[in-house]
Amino acid sequence: MDGRLYKGETSDLIIQIKERNSGKTKSTKWYKPWELVYFETFKTREAVLREKYFKTGSRREFLK
Repeated sequence: MDGRLYKGETSDLIIQIKERNSGKTKSTKWYKPWELVYFETFKTREAVLREKYFKTGSRREFLK
């Protein structure tokens, strides 16, 4: 693992991880295997806002 962090939102976390690790996603297939280190759940589209929050520079440090 090279220290990369993938941040995203999904309606099915298990399928998302399996797809990332199977190489089906072009943008992430060269960096597998992916390991789940943190997740949050939301019932609304607030997840999209939270994803954008974590993609900002200083918020990445929180995840590391």
